[in-house]
Amino acid sequence: MTTRYAERMAVEIDGEGEAVLMLHGLGGTSNTWTPLLPAVARHLRVRPDLPGSGRSDRVEGPLSLDGFVTAGLRALATAGAERAHVIAHSMGTIVAAHLAALHPTVVRSLALFGPLLAPPDPARSNLRARAQKARSEGVAGMQEIADALVQASTSATTRAKRHAAVGCVRESLMRQSPDGYARSCEALADMQPADTTRIACPVLLVTGDDDVVAPPQAVRQMGDKLAQTNASVEVHVLRGCGHWTPVEMPDECSELLRRFLAQRR
Repeated sequence: MTTRYAERMAVEIDGEGEAVLMLHGLGGTSNTWTPLLPAVARHLRVRPDLPGSGRSDRVEGPLSLDGFVTAGLRALATAGAERAHVIAHSMGTIVAAHLAALHPTVVRSLALFGPLLAPPDPARSNLRARAQKARSEGVAGMQEIADALVQASTSATTRAKRHAAVGCVRESLMRQSPDGYARSCEALADMQPADTTRIACPVLLVTGDDDVVAPPQAVRQMGDKLAQTNASVEVHVLRGCGHWTPVEMPDECSELLRRFLAQRR
């Protein structure tokens, strides 16, 4: 495995074969995808810490959707890849959808976990309030944010039985730079949906029945919207799973992803 830096953005690159670009969500890093790596063992794996997150917190200035799309393209260029299957979680799924709509020759397929086209309006104000808390209270604020999100965004089953998953989510959030996390929250709060009529590649949508960020009904509606102009859309709902699908139920997510990518060969 090699870690390269592209304009202060950390990008982990390993493997060989068709490229997969793996985009984490808010509060995540490239490590969000560690549980799913066996499912993409035959691929060139490109996993950035998006600007503002993880080791890429030193990327300066306001963050934005356009900047994240550019960061995805830059990560692929750093790996020497021209096309990729894009695998994304949460905020990363918004970025991935725009990437597919704006650069259809780059994106072979989309596999989206905890997917959403854009934050609902009530979530936008909550994200801005969270940004203010992280910026004003620093590390202590991030601990409170992490504890609150573990309760809100993982399933009851995960909290009761999957203690390692809970620890991974909490650690991922607590290790974020408060300023980088605040800027990421603000960027997410401003995101608008991609033009789904321009997404022609195969799409896999996976959410949990206990996901309050990407609830099943909303994800099914997203699938229906995509299916109006796209003949290859799959929707799967995992029982006993919250929003952190790749971490909470990695075996089930890996099987769905492995099967989806095998159909693309």
